[in-house]
Amino acid sequence: MPREPQLPLTSVSANTEVAPQSHGIPDVSSEVTPVFALKELVAQLSREQRKTQDLLSSLGFALRSFTNLNQFLELIPLMASRVTDADGGALILFKAGQPRLERLHCTDGERCRDIRKALELATREIVSDPSAALDTLVAHHLGPEMQMFGTAILVKNIERGRLCVFSRDPNYAWTETRQKLMRLVADQTAVAIENDELTVELRKKERLDRELEIGAEIQTRLLPRTYPVIDGAALAAKCETASRVGGDYYDFIAIRDPEENAIERWGLVIGDVMGKGVPAGLIMTMTRGMLRAEALNGHSPGRVLEHLNHVIYTDLENSNRFVTLFYSEYNPATGVLVYSNAAHNPPLLWRAATGQVHRLDTPGMLIGLEAESQYPEAQVQLRAGDIVIYYTDGFTEAANASGDRFDEDNLTAAVQWACRTYSEPQAILDFLFERVHGFVGSAAAEAEARGLGSSGDDMTLIVFQVQPDQNQGQTYSPPPSVVVS
Repeated sequence: MPREPQLPLTSVSANTEVAPQSHGIPDVSSEVTPVFALKELVAQLSREQRKTQDLLSSLGFALRSFTNLNQFLELIPLMASRVTDADGGALILFKAGQPRLERLHCTDGERCRDIRKALELATREIVSDPSAALDTLVAHHLGPEMQMFGTAILVKNIERGRLCVFSRDPNYAWTETRQKLMRLVADQTAVAIENDELTVELRKKERLDRELEIGAEIQTRLLPRTYPVIDGAALAAKCETASRVGGDYYDFIAIRDPEENAIERWGLVIGDVMGKGVPAGLIMTMTRGMLRAEALNGHSPGRVLEHLNHVIYTDLENSNRFVTLFYSEYNPATGVLVYSNAAHNPPLLWRAATGQVHRLDTPGMLIGLEAESQYPEAQVQLRAGDIVIYYTDGFTEAANASGDRFDEDNLTAAVQWACRTYSEPQAILDFLFERVHGFVGSAAAEAEARGLGSSGDDMTLIVFQVQPDQNQGQTYSPPPSVVVS
């Protein structure tokens, strides 16, 4: 059987024009081939675009879903290499200023060992020479057959690491599109790192808030929650702290006659630790315990302060904090108030008979300033209707919006008016607090209402009144004596 003639095989490209054949069949290859190739190219680009979108969408979902930063970081080198069509990727993070290889993804197991070795060598060299460029060192250790491209991971404009991809393809091009995709992955990584750090900080803050709540609760319980019943006298007291835990302190101490086991005197004390917050609160708590121990030993006010200063000096010496204290003892049987002052604001004595205000003061150093300080004593005879106002410097140093302070003159004038107008210690105390709050103004009140705290100092007030009728000494339990601003 005769064989059909063989036609020669030729290579036809999309741009090659083929001469018409004489077989009677119309030739359309010159039209179909370019259109088909274009359609294939568009389809391929569309598939690549969908793949990239799917990858970035998955990364965004992972960022929203993962609560563990390490799990999220596992995906980063893989995602970076996929969206840029690279052979592998690496994530290097800077911790304590030092680079460390965090994650590595490779498609070739054997090459992966070489890449890991190159990265580890480069990070060690950076530690010894911080001026060197990380990307340059990595590229040097990888060798010329491996291309590397990297981008910074920026958190608040601070470089926190590098994201790198690798390719063995000599025709691999670091196009603008690949750079943008790489930048997107790096930005997602930065967001994850910042979110994790914010979460850690939030947990620390929550833990600190809880500790402050416990500290404030302990301090509230240490301060008197009820007023004692003192024959022939009445009391009111209140402490407002500038923060949750304050450094102001007041106390009422029943001192008994060791022979008859009956209350012989009442210790009335007010103090202020320099500073505020937790450190001041801790020192205040320590001071309270030591002072009570000294007072219950039956020493006079001057000796109590002297012993307290000697004991507490070592603890305060290196803290750069000191304590002011005014300690007094009132004898209901005689009406005599014996007192000694350790550089505290002198209490104000309002004489009912004359309407005049006097300061109760003795020379004395701060507690914790000098180990061998001496504390002189003085005494005053209180009479029916006399009122003693104990206060801390938070009152006199409270400032308004203009910077003017509610000084001792303003306090003295307010005390005179209140003592002439009101007959009960609680009413006097309430008026004095209202007076200083009104002086400070609405701006501070609004800040406290929003939970921003006070910019001033702790404010503590004790109002002690000698009553003409002993039955008026029967007092009631007041509201909680510590108000947290």
